[in-house]
Amino acid sequence: MSKRLTYAAVAANGAASKEGSEVNPPSIDKQKLLLSSDSGHFSLIRALHLADLITELNGLCGILSLFSSMRYCLGDPTQHGNLWAALVFLPLGFFFDALDGTVARWRKKSSLMGQELDSLADLISFGVSPAALAFAIGIRSPLDHLALAFFVLCGLTRLARFNVTTQNIPKDSTGKARYFEGTPIPTTLALDAVMGWWISQGWIHEGLPGGVWFAGSALECHPVVVMFFVHGCLMTSRTIQIPKP
Repeated sequence: MSKRLTYAAVAANGAASKEGSEVNPPSIDKQKLLLSSDSGHFSLIRALHLADLITELNGLCGILSLFSSMRYCLGDPTQHGNLWAALVFLPLGFFFDALDGTVARWRKKSSLMGQELDSLADLISFGVSPAALAFAIGIRSPLDHLALAFFVLCGLTRLARFNVTTQNIPKDSTGKARYFEGTPIPTTLALDAVMGWWISQGWIHEGLPGGVWFAGSALECHPVVVMFFVHGCLMTSRTIQIPKP
């Protein structure tokens, strides 16, 4: 989750109306004009700021990770090239997620559209893609599916709450929120690192740590899926407050 949201919220409240402030209001007004129905051809493309284009690269990394996981499922399970590709795209997405906030502050341009783009891209790269990778390595029972779906929905809910409540979180002198409520969704990279370790050791499919419980029954599941369930709970917690760097 980038730091663009705070600046977009300031712009939405009109708090950055003076020249030289964190957000340049004329740029936001221009974007609204370009997004209107009568603003000509390719108005959506012309409305995107540089930071928005970088956010799109974050989303692209998440999509390519998804495709890599699916390609692995369609191929030889002993060939792990697509699994490694799926893993590599996720920290690359985090790089673009951090870069878009830096660029937005440097250019003093942000927008509510950028805020929404950022959340949607994060959901793909740090919510849906890790769940797809978990499925690819063998966490595939119906009960596993429910736990992975819970994980993704927690990420979705966490991002929506952040967008709604970011204006209410205490700010520092620069207007940046002092802390995150709940663990930020990019912390799912820790789960990706764990899965990368399992792949390197060959601990996938039948070799998943902990094996499978209640095999052949309606309760069949892989105990490692608890990691995703717990992480989902941490993302939606309101009592956990993590200081922003």
